[in-house]
Amino acid sequence: MSQATGQVQFYVSAGCPHSEAAREDLEWRGVDFVEYDVERDREAYERMLELTNGNRTVPVIVEEGKPVRIGWMGQGCFV
Repeated sequence: MSQATGQVQFYVSAGCPHSEAAREDLEWRGVDFVEYDVERDREAYERMLELTNGNRTVPVIVEEGKPVRIGWMGQGCFV
């Protein structure tokens, strides 16, 4: 599945509390994003690994096809 380069992609794990905090920030700022739970969606997990050069920390925010944030406020969850 190809992704639009201008679309914000948000890679999360449902069990990661930092994912919820990052989501709330995106929503508060009015950012339009597509969310992928990498624990339930293997294709999304593989895409995340490719985009982050193998980094397995969530949440990950990708803009313009590039990761702009890995983890949240210096914390994240390993998947």
